Amino acid sequence: MEIIDYFSNEQRSWIDKIRACDWNAAKFLANLLEQNKFHEMLGSGSLFIMADGEKLVSFCTLTQKDCIDDENLFPWIGFVFTAPEYRGHRYSGELIKHAFNEAKKQGYNKVYLATDHIGLYEKYGFTYMESRIDIYGEESRVYYRKLGE
Repeated sequence: MEIIDYFSNEQRSWIDKIRACDWNAAKFLANLLEQNKFHEMLGSGSLFIMADGEKLVSFCTLTQKDCIDDENLFPWIGFVFTAPEYRGHRYSGELIKHAFNEAKKQGYNKVYLATDHIGLYEKYGFTYMESRIDIYGEESRVYYRKLGE
C-alpha cells in the first residue's frame, strides 16, 4: 500500500477511479477535480489516495473548507472513502492518520470533520462538537480531533 498526494502525481487515472466509486460524494469530488474546481470549492489542501498498485483503496481530503460554512474552523478532513473490497482493514484509519500528520506539519493543532455517521469517527479519536446545517441544507455532525493525542 502506498499513500499518494493527488496533486503531486499523474491525475487523470485517479479521477476516473474516484468517479467509478459507488458513492455520490466521490462522483462530486471527481467532478471538482476534472473541472479544476477542487481548490475553488475547498480552499487550499490536498487529496490523499491510498493505492494498491494501480487500484484505488481509499482516499480523503485535508482542506481549508468543507460543507460547514465557518471560516473559524479548519482544516477539515473530508471525502473519506474506502473501496468495498478493502473495507475491514482500517485503511481509512491509516489515511486519516496520514492527514493528521500532514496537518501537524502545517502547524495545526486540531482538525475537523463533518459527517452523518455516528460511532465511526470516534474510533479515530474524534469528539462530537455539535450538529449544524451544512451548505446543502442538510444536518451534519461536526467533530474535531486535537492533534498530538
